[in-house]
Amino acid sequence: MIAKTRQIKGVISTVSLPTMRYLDPEYIYLATTNARCATGDVFVKVGDKVKIGQVVARRHGAFFDQPVHSTVSGEVVGFVKKFHRSGKLTEFIQVKNDHKDEWIHERTERSEEEIAKLTLEDFANITKECSLVGLGGSSFPTYIKFQTKDPIHTILINGVECEPMLSSDHRMILEHPRRVVMGIKYALGAFKAKRALICIKQKYQDLYDTLTAELTRFPDLPIEVCRVGNYYPQGWEIEMIKSALGVKVPAGVLPAKLGLMVFNVSTIVGLYRAIKNNEPVIKRNYTLSGDGINIPQNIRLRIGTSLKELIDVCGGYKGDGDKVLIMGGPMMGANLVRDDAVITKTCTSTIILNQRPIVEEPCVRCASCVYSCPAGLQPVAIMQAVKNKDKDGLNKLNIKACILCGMCSYTCTSKIHLTDYCRKAKRMV
Repeated sequence: MIAKTRQIKGVISTVSLPTMRYLDPEYIYLATTNARCATGDVFVKVGDKVKIGQVVARRHGAFFDQPVHSTVSGEVVGFVKKFHRSGKLTEFIQVKNDHKDEWIHERTERSEEEIAKLTLEDFANITKECSLVGLGGSSFPTYIKFQTKDPIHTILINGVECEPMLSSDHRMILEHPRRVVMGIKYALGAFKAKRALICIKQKYQDLYDTLTAELTRFPDLPIEVCRVGNYYPQGWEIEMIKSALGVKVPAGVLPAKLGLMVFNVSTIVGLYRAIKNNEPVIKRNYTLSGDGINIPQNIRLRIGTSLKELIDVCGGYKGDGDKVLIMGGPMMGANLVRDDAVITKTCTSTIILNQRPIVEEPCVRCASCVYSCPAGLQPVAIMQAVKNKDKDGLNKLNIKACILCGMCSYTCTSKIHLTDYCRKAKRMV
């Protein structure tokens, strides 16, 4: 049995661990729907042969479509239900890997001269067909950012990765700084922006040294490394912009309206691959961590790899007793009731913890949740409104501004899972 509570204690850091490559799974699983796309069309059937980059399905969202690309070459062997990063059971296309790595199209590179001639519309079309999305976890389609009509003067790259126990973006910067810089170069050209800032935590001297050294190779690019706060949730887009530029983005206003465009560091590497090689997201960096796994590890993997398989690769579970599985970070991730889950392109990590008992007590009105909320909300009042099914009250409490950062639950002296009430409240409105 896997329990549904979470704790963080005595966990080994993976920040200094080099990324291990695990790119040849026996099977991969491709979701036909996701949290942003409730429906989808499937273009393959059992027995069909597929190749890397082949569109095997297309998901439909409220105002956009998303092609689903195969990440291996092989044979479609079935359609199965597995857990998605949202924590929900979802239908997946199961593909048996033939280990030949055959692409659906000939792999060619665009020259730098060709890339320099691409328009903003070209960037939108390329990223749409490559199905590039926010790889930090947002899954927001990148091509929509390139459809903005607002003039962009500053690009910010979010390399903060502020949730505890995550280090996949950290390793991406350390191990592939050139790809990060080249992706920024392309974005600067597309938007004709004046400058770009790579935002990292103040404490990470290794990232600062790596990026500043790499930028000496590109003296003509207006890119700077910006060191921001070490606190959580510094990685929240609004908080990062405020720390980096001193600009406060009003609630409900897109940063583009202020001339700002934000990309996660893994997304900007995905942009580099899409523009340079016309490649969809086939692989990503991933962190498997926690005191319930024998060998915490950063892993470079194929999109669609089974979580069970990764757990075996990392030595299996550590210790006896129930485990807590969190898909994503420990603050904002989704609990899994089983380990029968799949790593999708927007999964950054899985945290596996040994279960520890938590006793929830009555609220003592200490206001810790109010003081700690970065959006200035009243979580305990939101909890009461949810219990009373007071939808009008929730609107007055501005529940739409909640970013589900988990701080209210983390600071609650009574161990009430207030974030869960906020999640229910957002669904109610």
